[in-house]
Amino acid sequence: MKILLSLILLLPLTGCSTLPPAIEDPPAIDISYPQASADITRYQGSPVRWGGVIIDVQNEQAFTRLQVMAYPLNSYGRPIRDKPHQGRFYVDSSEFLDPAIYAKEQEITAAGVLNGDQELLVGKKPLRLPVIKATTLHLWPEYEPLPYYYEGYYPGYYRYYGYPYFWGGYYGIYPRY
Repeated sequence: MKILLSLILLLPLTGCSTLPPAIEDPPAIDISYPQASADITRYQGSPVRWGGVIIDVQNEQAFTRLQVMAYPLNSYGRPIRDKPHQGRFYVDSSEFLDPAIYAKEQEITAAGVLNGDQELLVGKKPLRLPVIKATTLHLWPEYEPLPYYYEGYYPGYYRYYGYPYFWGGYYGIYPRY
């Protein structure tokens, strides 16, 4: 009985997060994308955690390179696409990343070490992009917005949370017409 009670008391202490710690927790010195892109040589070798939307996937012989459009991150490390983008960066991974899984328009967060910069031609404009040597990558699932009328427990019906004087009191369940 004492063992069962101690297990029940320890159960809430276990974490419910499925995010890798490198993604969920920023580095001790959190270097933002604008800081690093302004002076890449100063921050080379520093740990970073950046995220955004995948633009391109290039599989080379020894590594895979992702081109990512950078967005600011929320407190969990997920890119905030409602805010303006900050620029582009490369993510180098020693593992093979399948382009079918790491597809364009997927949200991703990468944690690793800033490993210099690389030139990219966009049209006729040369850009210097920071390169992250990734230790951890996390693809984010797509948001699924709820419908306006939530069809919870009663398929074909919607809940109406109306004024208390409507028929059925505060909460009524009415059929769709």
